[in-house]
Amino acid sequence: MTRVLFHVQHLLGIGHLRRAALLVRGMRAAGLEVTFLSGGMPVPDLDLAGAEIVQLPPARSLDVGFKSLVDEADKPLDEVFHARRREQVLAAFAALRPDVVLIETYPFGRRAFRTELDALIAAVRATAQPPALLCSIRDILVAKADPKRNAGIVEKIMRDFDGVLVHGDPAFVPLEASFPAAREISDKLFYTGYVAETAPLPEGTAGSGEVIVSAGGGAVGEGLLRAALAAKPRTALRDRTWRLLAGPNLPDEAYAELSQQAGPGVVIERHRADFPDMLARCALSISQGGYNTILDILRARARAVIVPFAAGAETEQTLRAELLAEKGVIYLVAETDLDRPEPGAGLALAIEKALAAPVATLGGVRLDGAARSAGLIRRFSRET
Repeated sequence: MTRVLFHVQHLLGIGHLRRAALLVRGMRAAGLEVTFLSGGMPVPDLDLAGAEIVQLPPARSLDVGFKSLVDEADKPLDEVFHARRREQVLAAFAALRPDVVLIETYPFGRRAFRTELDALIAAVRATAQPPALLCSIRDILVAKADPKRNAGIVEKIMRDFDGVLVHGDPAFVPLEASFPAAREISDKLFYTGYVAETAPLPEGTAGSGEVIVSAGGGAVGEGLLRAALAAKPRTALRDRTWRLLAGPNLPDEAYAELSQQAGPGVVIERHRADFPDMLARCALSISQGGYNTILDILRARARAVIVPFAAGAETEQTLRAELLAEKGVIYLVAETDLDRPEPGAGLALAIEKALAAPVATLGGVRLDGAARSAGLIRRFSRET
């Protein structure tokens, strides 16, 4: 059985973790043995299809610019913290003796954890019969503030990695749209298609006719949730049930305040495991433009308004949403326009435009990325 060691670090939202979990389930379905190294805050009920999970000392970001990283006690990360994590990562590698090591994002990001990741890469290359070393990235990367960093990324990929799994489809957006140096590593790029849930949508009634407002992990979704409450009475859907999914990371104080402000016909919850299924029955989806949520919307063929997260140096959600808006698949409203000229007004206008147009679909784009990734990983294991 092919053994895979998969290192994943989420810091602010849970999108990276959700995509990684789908990849793990795809690998497990293909018969691969997976040890999942999770470096973010624990998320309950994460479905890893029986894969072993190793929880590293968790880290998270206090800000959207990822400048303030802290541990589970909200203390800044120090050398002791990084040394402890490095030891655990290397111990997991030694215990599993994997055929493939898969690292999510690095070296394209997650430089704050390079102490443990460079040590893992060195351990791979020092092995007599080294396992395949692969990187896992989404379709669109955040643009680098310093373009010179791209040269270092290219050098590390060419020197250390056997391949880069790009979880997207070049028919929609090629990697070079967000990472111009992609052409320099083209021989090591393997597009897997999008990593989406592919099981048939189950029958049910939850979410029928509702407006579902989702804030992803919730760490940066408070503005969207507040704008939705303000927009509700301005729209043709004012008499429908509006369900606000605040996310596990929305601060408790903000959640309590929103709950108090919610009027009749508004339901506020932290999370719904059946959220992707509810989208297929809703009247309208209002959300940020994260990778997983967009794919859930496409799978459900839901009418959607997208408010991409664009604070700090984030560019990924905006680029993806703009491409989808150009194709008429979603309706786009910028975070800065949600409350212009008054609270909820910009969002209400986008909602009315979305309701007036037919639902469009994005055809010809591969959504079987989890299964195709598993096949590529198995192939690399046989080539080593």
